[in-house]
Amino acid sequence: MKQVITLPPELWQEMIDHAISVPYVEVCGLLGARNNTLTSIYPVTNIDKGKKRRFLMSPQEQIDAMRTMRERSEVMAGIYHSHPDSVAVPSKTDRDLAAYPDVYYFIISLAGPVPDIRCYLLENQSFKEITINVSSASTSSA
Repeated sequence: MKQVITLPPELWQEMIDHAISVPYVEVCGLLGARNNTLTSIYPVTNIDKGKKRRFLMSPQEQIDAMRTMRERSEVMAGIYHSHPDSVAVPSKTDRDLAAYPDVYYFIISLAGPVPDIRCYLLENQSFKEITINVSSASTSSA
């Protein structure tokens, strides 16, 4: 995978909108891609009891999202979640629970005056930050 990911502005905005719609808990979801281009986000309900500091995606909604991706000829290319009151850096829990080395992990921070999105790849049980290019260019790498 490349060290830069192109994120269409509408998907950037959809993730931010999802995060600020419920700013006091971690929101989460999946990103789909087609032909190496991020194409869709799939918000998934956080069912974790400690929603302010953790997320656990609804299993049924994950299955539904994956089914829709398959029907749209998409692949799962990313996972996103928010940090309501901390920076967009993976927490210890994020690292411990990360299970997909071939997808992008997006974290949306609401801690500052403006939402911040960062992207990471899982490499050897640790996260490496990837530059996000917010653009509708057709050559994104997902």
